Amino acid sequence: MTASVTVTERAAERITQIVSNEPANIMLRVSVEGGGCSGFEYHFDLVPNAEPEDILIEHAGAKLLVDSFSLTYLAGSEIDYVDDLMSASFKIKNPNATAACGCGTSFSVRSRSVTRVLADRTLAPLAIG
Repeated sequence: MTASVTVTERAAERITQIVSNEPANIMLRVSVEGGGCSGFEYHFDLVPNAEPEDILIEHAGAKLLVDSFSLTYLAGSEIDYVDDLMSASFKIKNPNATAACGCGTSFSVRSRSVTRVLADRTLAPLAIG
């Protein structure tokens, strides 16, 4: 399942740089949450440990966590790091996104039925789109 999300060399280098300045065992987690101007948004967080539902993606010495819920939306994605004149940030090329806002962190997907995790961790069907 981890092969469904790829990390570029540039992203792996940047992840390694970021966590090298943190206490031992800190990892970067990417997640998808409801919000943003297009319906969903990407979040990047430093976390002290993996959760039971996390998938560990390793590339060129970098470790990236993705929770199983977010993996549904990130399947087939490529995570890159871009440093240009306008900005420096992680960019996600997501084949599931049907629209995105100008900021690059918010996206929407086609209408389909998925399962979402409620605050109390129960599952409920959710129509997207």
